[in-house]
Amino acid sequence: MRNDLPEWKERGTADVKLLKHKEKGAIRLLTQRDKTQNICANHYITWMMELKPKAGSDRAWVWNAHADFPKLLAICFLNAENAQKFKTKFEECRKEIKEREKKAGSGKNDHTKKVAKKLEAFSVKEETKEDAEEKQ
Repeated sequence: MRNDLPEWKERGTADVKLLKHKEKGAIRLLTQRDKTQNICANHYITWMMELKPKAGSDRAWVWNAHADFPKLLAICFLNAENAQKFKTKFEECRKEIKEREKKAGSGKNDHTKKVAKKLEAFSVKEETKEDAEEKQ
């Protein structure tokens, strides 16, 4: 009988970086393999991402990333202290993203409300026979 459960594939050691765009404020997670410098993870952090402990480990986390397609990712640290530091920073990034989107969203809502108010001033009514006769 074949086991259809996904297997974790180790991709080597790497440094993980959380990079913030100076103008947009977007934050992305980037990891490059130590020896080859190949990128093994590169995606934006969203406020919806949630780090969960990898079963049976106090030094590993898993999360869903939606880069090109949804993917379950995992990261394992040398010790629990570094794993906790990463989680703290990741959560700070999520919170910052959520606040930024909230502010941006409220500005959009204000603009939408103003436009809606202006549109309320316009009314469309069906022309009756009397209206048509008055025009002539």
